[in-house]
Amino acid sequence: MTLTVNAEKLLLDVNIASMANNDQSYGILENAALAIENGKISWIGAQGELPQFSHAPATESMNGQWLTPGLIDCHTHLVFAGNRADEFEQRLQGVSYADIAANGGGIQRTVTATRAASETELLDLAIQRAKTLLLQGVSCVEVKSGYGLDFETELKMLRVARQLEKYLPMKVKTTFLGAHALPPEYSSNPDGYVQMLCDDMLPQVAEQGLADAVDVFCESIGFTLEHTRRVFNKAQQLGLPVKLHAEQLTNMGGSALAASFNALSVDHIEYLDEVGVQAISESGTVATLLPGAFYYLKETQKPPIDLLRQYKVPMAIATDFNPGSSPICNLPLMINMACTLFSLTPQEALQGVTLNAARALGMDNQIGSIEVGKQADLLCWDISHPNQLAYQIGNHTLSKMWQNGVPVKLS
Repeated sequence: MTLTVNAEKLLLDVNIASMANNDQSYGILENAALAIENGKISWIGAQGELPQFSHAPATESMNGQWLTPGLIDCHTHLVFAGNRADEFEQRLQGVSYADIAANGGGIQRTVTATRAASETELLDLAIQRAKTLLLQGVSCVEVKSGYGLDFETELKMLRVARQLEKYLPMKVKTTFLGAHALPPEYSSNPDGYVQMLCDDMLPQVAEQGLADAVDVFCESIGFTLEHTRRVFNKAQQLGLPVKLHAEQLTNMGGSALAASFNALSVDHIEYLDEVGVQAISESGTVATLLPGAFYYLKETQKPPIDLLRQYKVPMAIATDFNPGSSPICNLPLMINMACTLFSLTPQEALQGVTLNAARALGMDNQIGSIEVGKQADLLCWDISHPNQLAYQIGNHTLSKMWQNGVPVKLS
């Protein structure tokens, strides 16, 4: 089947190197058209130059609206049970996070709920959350484990994430985050837990094909550099790329370590210094910004945006959707937050949820921009200019969506 789309305003979103604040920096084509064959973009150009096809193609007209790549949420924790709304209320009343955790709250509370939930219950919850993102224009989502912290539940979470593609027209990438926190069984034995991850869990995850990448929470309240190195070495042996929760609360040098393993991304990075920025620049690692967690935790230390620009590090943006530090299932809101909280330009923010987000997942040769040969994950917006996507909040302007060239029902 061939589908041609007449897009009076088409945003290619490929000019990543340019930071100039003008229309051309978005990669705009006016009075454009594209052709889709077998789920991929086969031709892009001016409407008057649309080639002849051997059979009459189906045609869609955008009626003056804008065509962009599908959005990509490259850092989420979609699979979990329970919620921690009461803990949010307690923190507003002055109760410290440490006191909440000491009373069985925090990550451990979500671990307890997730362990107790059946696979069916977790799948139902994950489908609801993923559908919320889909209706916002999210065509690809990354989902991490990390709320099981035992063999059975970690694999259960990854199986649930893998099943989402069966129920929703969106791409799903899975990440093994067994090194998210210490489970109660290993509270006084972090070395033993990391050894178990490397010897038992990771090989099974790889053998069953449940993960596309491996992540670690490298932080003063998480895992050390040496623990991270051990997990990364094992992942590398198993042929799995790595990512890292890094420099969120302190500067431990995790980003530089991740760069030495050619990590796909380092995420959070509020405390990243110039040495770390230079390291990820040289390795091609993406800096993933998570403004939702920054906002929700009332942080004040911002990521080093100017240094990232100086060293030409690609910046991705994601929701970090999770029950504790970012219960925000809204990627368009993150576009605005990246601008208002971190001072990204609308162009940078849009690239952060398209091509740079695809880079953070190792998928930039498949999705993230409107290019010949890439999969036809496309969105049609009733807007006057792409900067409007960063400017406004809550005004539903998405009118059409295609996944692999197939229309998606937005209801």
